[in-house]
Amino acid sequence: MPLLAGFFRSDITPHEPCFLVGYPHVARISTGTNDPLLASALCLENNGTALLLISLDVLFVSADWTRDCRARITAATGIPGEQILIAATHTHSGPHTVEIMAWREDPVVPPVDVAYLEFACVQTTAAAVEAWHAREPAGAAWTNADVRGLAGGNRIDPEGPEDPEAGLLFVRKSAGNAPLAALVIYGMHPTVLHADSTQFSGDFIGYARRRIEEEFPGAGVVYLNGVCGNQSPRRIAREKTYAEAERIGRALGGRMAEALLMLGGFSSEPVLRAASTSVALEGRTFPPVNEAAEALAAAHGRLAELEFAESAVRRTVECAWFGAEEVLTLAKAEAAGDAEELRNQYATVEAQVLRIGEVMVAAWPGEFFVEHGLAAKARAGRPLHIATMANGELQGYVVTPEAAAAGGYEAQMSLFPPAAGECVVYATLKLIERLT
Repeated sequence: MPLLAGFFRSDITPHEPCFLVGYPHVARISTGTNDPLLASALCLENNGTALLLISLDVLFVSADWTRDCRARITAATGIPGEQILIAATHTHSGPHTVEIMAWREDPVVPPVDVAYLEFACVQTTAAAVEAWHAREPAGAAWTNADVRGLAGGNRIDPEGPEDPEAGLLFVRKSAGNAPLAALVIYGMHPTVLHADSTQFSGDFIGYARRRIEEEFPGAGVVYLNGVCGNQSPRRIAREKTYAEAERIGRALGGRMAEALLMLGGFSSEPVLRAASTSVALEGRTFPPVNEAAEALAAAHGRLAELEFAESAVRRTVECAWFGAEEVLTLAKAEAAGDAEELRNQYATVEAQVLRIGEVMVAAWPGEFFVEHGLAAKARAGRPLHIATMANGELQGYVVTPEAAAAGGYEAQMSLFPPAAGECVVYATLKLIERLT
């Protein structure tokens, strides 16, 4: 049977002003919309197997919310939950969608708006169902783009590892080869916009998506954020403005569009398969309150010493200060028994792999350091692209042993020891074996 494909998009921009989540201690209340927040869905079906890949312009999606959304989509389409991938683009200029324990003493962070979560679920379900209804005969082809230096790099160490590969799937209609959709998978924090931006925005991702769609009229883009825990535009961005987000996004989208324009070898019968598994993770315990308080004082002292330092260097130390504050919050939660309850909640997480032709697309929850993604790619034995913040979140980061020893922001607020990364990598490789 020929490949069937459909794309649809819903607007998930809040209708009322709301808190914009992503930066500590800043009471950012939205003042309008720079670019709409979107739920974008691509449906692929061949030989009775349908896959749905959905991206949302929010910071996080929770596992519970994902289960609810999947159940509604399954009820409407019959597509099983393990064949549905739902991921956040991780924009820091959108509404608050997940309660993060490390933030609960931040006085400006409000509770999650459950009414918005329901609205987002309704709109996401609608996008998925309409993409399913829109299926028509199509062909698909994979390619890659090297986007090195366009959107950023390692935010902790300028010489540190990064993954400049963007995975690109292009889908065109069988009738006249008209563009239908593009799937983009690339890992970079969308944090060009900062604490002084007060409009809803997908950040540079929104502009990259728009640039590709300009090149291919009629096509829609599903953009999945890759392995980006320690990747950001910090050393690339010249300023923290919408114009700069547009500059970076359009350069990135332009490079991706160039790669798509050169594509050949479209297949009308790619193999489509999916598998998922539960991964057991052992959480970490947090230090005594007095020890965490001393570490916070030391972090504040280091920041004070860098008052006139270069902005990227100062930002790294400033983030370590934020991390020390969050560790103190988590230390108090440890003493109260709340941290143990949180560890139990995240004792198992989902790893998912979709096969599209000869390429594997993995979905990991949380913010993994790029080293974990590079390790999985090196050991997969076949092309692999990894979406993160997918089908859930992990209350923050999964770091490397070296990052844990250094004690930076990401390691400080992590709910898990570095070994969690290898657990998810191993589970992913086993899923790939099942689908090969």
